[in-house]
Amino acid sequence: QVQLVESGGGLVQPGGSLRLACAASGSIFSMNAMGWYRQAPGKQRELVAIKSYSGTTNYGDSVKGRFTISRDNAKNTVYLQMNSLKLEDTAVYYCKLLQRGNEYWGQGTQVTVSS
Repeated sequence: QVQLVESGGGLVQPGGSLRLACAASGSIFSMNAMGWYRQAPGKQRELVAIKSYSGTTNYGDSVKGRFTISRDNAKNTVYLQMNSLKLEDTAVYYCKLLQRGNEYWGQGTQVTVSS
C-alpha cells in the first residue's frame, strides 16, 4: 500500500508564494516519478510538474518560470515552490506517485489565490 499526504495549501494574494509538500509512505520503490497535478472547478485535471527519481523534470506550460519542483528521495517527499501566483492558479492540487506501472494520488490540497 502507498499513502500520499499533502500539506501547504492555503489562501494567498496574487503575486504571493506558497510551498506544497507531499510525503509518500508504504511500499515505495526507487525509479519512480512524483509530481503535482491540479484541477480547477469545471476544468480537467492538468499537469503542474513532475520529477523522476533520477531528476528528469516536466512542467505544465502555464507554470514554467514560476513554479519549481524538487524532491528529497531519502524522505520520499516532493515539494512544489509556487511563486508569482495568479488568480488562475486557484485549484485543488494533487500529488501523484508513479511506480512500476501503478499510479497513486493524494487527497488534494486547496490553493486559493485571491485579493
